[in-house]
Amino acid sequence: MPSIAPSMQPSLIPKDFKLVFSDEFNTPGRTFADGTDPRWTALDKNDYTNDALHYYTPDNVKTNDNGELVITSMVGDTDVIGFDDVKRKNTHVVKHFRSGMVQSWNKFCFTGGIIEARVTLPGKADTGGLWPAFWMLGNLARHTYVGSSQHIWPWSAPNCTLKAHWAQQINGCARVLHYGLERGRGRGAPEIDVFEVQPGNIRHNTGPFWQMSVGQPFMSASYQVAPGRLPRPGDGWWPGPSQWYDGLTGGHNTSLNILFYGNYNHFRGDTNAKKDYWSDAISFNRQLDQSHFSKPHTYRVEWEPARPGHAGYIRWYLDNEIVLDIDGGALDRAGQGSEISSEPMYILLNTAISKQWGFPHQCPASCPCKKYNCQSPEWEQTCGFSEGFCDMLQDADGPPEYKIDWVRIYQDPDNEVHKVGCSTPERPTRRYIEAHEALYKTEDDLHPLRGIQRGRGVCSGDPESSDSRQTCGGLTRGRCTGGHVCECHLGWTGPHCLAHQGSDPILYDIPDKISDIGFTPPRVAPYALTGSLLALLLVFIVALMWRREIDGWRPIPDAKI
Repeated sequence: MPSIAPSMQPSLIPKDFKLVFSDEFNTPGRTFADGTDPRWTALDKNDYTNDALHYYTPDNVKTNDNGELVITSMVGDTDVIGFDDVKRKNTHVVKHFRSGMVQSWNKFCFTGGIIEARVTLPGKADTGGLWPAFWMLGNLARHTYVGSSQHIWPWSAPNCTLKAHWAQQINGCARVLHYGLERGRGRGAPEIDVFEVQPGNIRHNTGPFWQMSVGQPFMSASYQVAPGRLPRPGDGWWPGPSQWYDGLTGGHNTSLNILFYGNYNHFRGDTNAKKDYWSDAISFNRQLDQSHFSKPHTYRVEWEPARPGHAGYIRWYLDNEIVLDIDGGALDRAGQGSEISSEPMYILLNTAISKQWGFPHQCPASCPCKKYNCQSPEWEQTCGFSEGFCDMLQDADGPPEYKIDWVRIYQDPDNEVHKVGCSTPERPTRRYIEAHEALYKTEDDLHPLRGIQRGRGVCSGDPESSDSRQTCGGLTRGRCTGGHVCECHLGWTGPHCLAHQGSDPILYDIPDKISDIGFTPPRVAPYALTGSLLALLLVFIVALMWRREIDGWRPIPDAKI
């Protein structure tokens, strides 16, 4: 059933927090291709990250009749010819899976507050291979657009350090900065994962989880941040003294995620090893069960950014039970210069398919594990999947669906750090993104985001139609004109008038005008000036013709040879 009007308070205290964003997804038939929705963009793009096996298509993201956003993962070939962001060259590949991602990048961002969503996970609890996620990322990086992330992700280091000087793109050592950035303030795009879920049938204290009290299926709640710390524990081992962060508190049925402590980041083209850096994944795993894949549960993060005199914190909850609490003081004590994010962050919802996540921990005997194609008749291309994965994606009842009932965000109106906006006075991003636009789009895009189409979607106008697109959302949202295109009423937008025309309450960073650089146009009315010039030109032409007639001017005929 579609959700009721959003609660004005989050599911737990504090009561003084106020709702600043909600999407209830109650309107069926909404689509999210670039230029169709004011809040979300569904990618139409190959994913080059994390050994991805899928192609993201907006066709796999829409709202259903039950008031849910649905992201579908399925078998299907996509020919991809284009620029590989990782290999930095044009390639031709075939992706054998299709899935979906929506992100609110450069449309809706927030700094601090409470975010929560009611979600039913896709697939089956005991079948590995899908990678559903609900997460946030700093607006200076756009996920899957790899160039925008290099030396930006997941930095959250405001001060000048030797490592930041070499490895952080926007570092606190710079004494001259452009694009409206604050001098002496390091910037980046840290990552908060509300959850990354790994289904499967490997239980706790067995296989790769032999030292952990949590096995598959699990959700990973994590804060990914740079610079990373050294010394650090090896993956699969518990930290030794002074190897990891203190001040981490886990809840019931949780365990420190010892299987992944972070990444070593090196980028093609970097010839100086000083530019390489570690990033840390501070994460706990929480045990899940089949109920999380068959009915909705509520996932929440409380985020208080770091500010002078307050180290901040991040807290994760599942159905109001604590999963992980990270005190910002733990980052201070680690001595790397990182902090709890104070960057404007946008929201991402997606299901990935990657051989790095939930596939067999060890490749089956005699299986090359080089190609993964459920439709191939060749055993070498199907042997590397988890048991039952291909059957699940090709089930007669339909492919797996990641269902989001609603997403809501609350903030404290009395907390000056809490803000809505992707480019705020303290952490501007607009001019930097505009100056580096090529990093945030594909070579086929004119700009990173298209303008939102308001109306003009094809419609039938049939009042008996159950398809809200054919009726332009109904009488209150729009109408189908005699030309069979939608015309939206006030407050509604999108090709078929199905999205509420929301906007930020305060526009902190207004787009530049020519007057901003000191140029003042003439004060004479432009229409009068244009008319006067045309009149003078006409007088000149008439005078010239009259003069030629008086002087008996005649053109010299062409000579015949």
